[in-house]
Amino acid sequence: MRCLALNASFEPLTMVPTRRALRLVIDGKAEIVEAETGEPIRSMRMRVPRPAIIRLVRFVHVPRRFRRQVTNTFLFARDGYTCQYCSRFQSQLKPRECLTRDHVIPQSRGGGNEWHNVVTACSSCNTRKASHLPEECGMRLVRLPSEPHFVHLSWAIRRLSPTQQTYIKLFYGERALAAISPR
Repeated sequence: MRCLALNASFEPLTMVPTRRALRLVIDGKAEIVEAETGEPIRSMRMRVPRPAIIRLVRFVHVPRRFRRQVTNTFLFARDGYTCQYCSRFQSQLKPRECLTRDHVIPQSRGGGNEWHNVVTACSSCNTRKASHLPEECGMRLVRLPSEPHFVHLSWAIRRLSPTQQTYIKLFYGERALAAISPR
């Protein structure tokens, strides 16, 4: 299990390996906010609870003008692992179907590979649409594509314990965790 690292302001920053979290705590750079239940971590001289959440002692500035590149992992998380044409979830697809990236304005027609032009589509809908605009095929988007906030994407692809999810919800709201549990 990994450990959630919070900034000094309690803003969730990232997930760190337990070993790194312990090093930060032992060096006095972080404090344990929540510990996992069970066996503590022991050394010859110390006994430390296994951290689930740590908080840095000093504030770390995080730039907000951070742009994530479009990858299928982040795209599928943004769209909730759902086809944006037929509304089927990943778990509802037939055995030979899968989720794919679709360009609303096809690249062959000058469409780019930007957040505002790509959506998640099942392979059947993507094949049906081919190099056409959705309107030309009688298809409609469930939701217009938009560029997500990087925080929502970064938390969407991580596995968090219920305790860690509580801190994410408190700081960023329910939406930050919306894509964590694919349907």
